[in-house]
Amino acid sequence: MRISELSASTGVPIATIKYYLREGLLPEGVRTSATQAVYGDLHERRLGVIRALVSSGVSIADIRRVIAALDDPPASPHELLGLAHSAVTPPADETIDLAAAEVLATRLGWTPGMCDPALLGQIARSLETLDLAGFTVPDAVMSAYLDAAAAIAQAELSEVPAESAEAAVRYVVLGSVLVEPLLLGLRRVAEQVASSQRFGSATGAPAAPMPGQSSE
Repeated sequence: MRISELSASTGVPIATIKYYLREGLLPEGVRTSATQAVYGDLHERRLGVIRALVSSGVSIADIRRVIAALDDPPASPHELLGLAHSAVTPPADETIDLAAAEVLATRLGWTPGMCDPALLGQIARSLETLDLAGFTVPDAVMSAYLDAAAAIAQAELSEVPAESAEAAVRYVVLGSVLVEPLLLGLRRVAEQVASSQRFGSATGAPAAPMPGQSSE
């Protein structure tokens, strides 16, 4: 297909496609003349990945790292997972104390060398922010978080595509970036459902509507 057809099929403007080509995010098409090229399914799939990452706030530099993982994936599935995660994880802050994060990670079965330090850094930053706010997650709640995280990880890994490294990287990267807001939304809905069930009226009627919710 020509670039105009690629644009029509993906909804990505021609000027944006040309920008991605210049930035090396999208492979060149097959040249049919000095000014014409044709594109295929690979370009459609890559545009889908790129646009999803862009819409999620991932920088062009980090998208380039994702594309590099797609073009030259490591042989080990574990290394592939780490590479995909590192592409969408902020660099590690070498000044932050990881001790508290490592304690939590140990409860997930972690031992040194099992995961990217940047991931531990994310946990450490979150714990530091909670501490600055004077908020402590109760141990029973933290245990529930850890159990849920472990169950989610096992379920997600069982579904990683095996047909190609590209499919696996795409699944992990897009799952990391696009599914996390879904998890947050589901958690908040679950909390409101649980709150309604627990704190409903004494007669057993549902609790009053939340702000912004119609009572009809």
